[in-house]
Amino acid sequence: MTVDARIKRLEPRIRRFDDLLLKWFRVNARDFPWRRSSTSSYGMVVSEVLLQRTRAETVAAFFPAFMRRFPAWRHLAAATDADLRAFLEPIGLWRRRADSLRALGQELQQRRGRLPTTRQQLESLPGIGQYIASSVMLLCHGRREPLLDVNMARVLERCFTPRKLVDIRFDPWLQALARAVVDHEQAREVNWAILDLAAIHCRPRNPLCSTCPVRTCCQFAISRRGLQQ
Repeated sequence: MTVDARIKRLEPRIRRFDDLLLKWFRVNARDFPWRRSSTSSYGMVVSEVLLQRTRAETVAAFFPAFMRRFPAWRHLAAATDADLRAFLEPIGLWRRRADSLRALGQELQQRRGRLPTTRQQLESLPGIGQYIASSVMLLCHGRREPLLDVNMARVLERCFTPRKLVDIRFDPWLQALARAVVDHEQAREVNWAILDLAAIHCRPRNPLCSTCPVRTCCQFAISRRGLQQ
């Protein structure tokens, strides 16, 4: 069976999953500064760079200070490596982040802050890989793109079907499934809800299946319940 045919068969479960997830998210959404309507495209992109391999709560505490110190692309472009590295040191990976942000700031300053609108163009920018390109397409351009990382992958694989390839960037099934799940008029909220679910309930170890809002349509939760009976 083709990937498209498998997705077609799963559509009722996918829509049920989205409905349950969004109902839970309306009450339980985590409050992060980059999720607020006042956040600029610049702030959204910067937050995604800072969030790489770092807990969201850590970045949330650091983000306001960063935005005060470097409020626009031109401030990043003008910063020295030493200044950026020193400022980013509290959240780790400061050398790589500083290099990426400074190079990105210089590129976007030349572009007058205009972010490309195609994935190919976005991924040609310094420090922009598949995930951040997807976040720009979703958060800045309103496209229905999945924020597919290890956390989203864990939720989707547990609820539906595991991938076959180790690298989530190249697994055709997981990529198609993620796109189908966020193909929703509230795509941004569906993405954020999955990430919140992964942090609160669908944790890597000891997931809280008994209180998970999507447990009735999750293969992993159903199988666990069966084993415990």
